[in-house]
Amino acid sequence: MDSKWYVLQTLAGQEMKVEESIRKRLKVEEMVEFIQEVLVPMEKVVEVRNGKKSVTNRKLYPGYVFVRMVLFDENKRIIEKPWYYIRNTQGITKFVGGDHPTPTPTDEVEEIKARISASEESERPRVDFTVGEGVKITDGPFQNYNGAIEEIDPARGKLKVTINIFGRNTPVELEYWQVEKA
Repeated sequence: MDSKWYVLQTLAGQEMKVEESIRKRLKVEEMVEFIQEVLVPMEKVVEVRNGKKSVTNRKLYPGYVFVRMVLFDENKRIIEKPWYYIRNTQGITKFVGGDHPTPTPTDEVEEIKARISASEESERPRVDFTVGEGVKITDGPFQNYNGAIEEIDPARGKLKVTINIFGRNTPVELEYWQVEKA
């Protein structure tokens, strides 16, 4: 029997509890042969609170948990034991795809895993900025100035913001965490 990736829809904010519940009960309920992997895709993001930079984890797909498992037998019929194990896990509302879930392509899950490992190496800002957007500078020598984003450099985590100093527009290079949306 071949294991495939399936997506489970969960109650809001219950992703981690669902993952933990599935993992804890695997051996007790003899599900190790059916369920190989449970994944809640998360990435590291940077935000500033009270002037201090902090790194937190953000769920890439809020409300969803990915599970690599054997769900169908050779005749394409649902195997009841893993089906009811997942369906009776507290916090899960349904399989994506309903009563006959469709497996998620493995290459899509590999892309998600690659994104997770990339976020381990670099920090992403909590908010996404766009060129032309107005921002307020919250840290540094230009604190409390307002400006407009001219350029975004995601590789370096920098923004070029034009602010008005003494009646002149001046470009200033700032880090993501030094600004907030105006």
